[in-house]
Amino acid sequence: MANIEIYSSFTCPFCQRAKALLRQKGVDYTEHNVMLNDRLKKAMIERANGARTVPQIFIDDKHIGGCDDIYALDSAGKLDSLLQA
Repeated sequence: MANIEIYSSFTCPFCQRAKALLRQKGVDYTEHNVMLNDRLKKAMIERANGARTVPQIFIDDKHIGGCDDIYALDSAGKLDSLLQA
């Protein structure tokens, strides 16, 4: 199973949607809440090549992007193979 990380905040509806998709897929993920943690937010921005919005999603250390990006991968039939790696 792939190592999935999601940088999020408690109040973000896009974060909730992305996490719902991952739960629907039946995969575990590690959540990093950046809302009150500047250190985590800086790490997220660095890993995501300057992206500052949440969620930022990584699968096996590969930056996937945000909520729209993970749903686009799913619609294209490419997400399941990434999650099973």
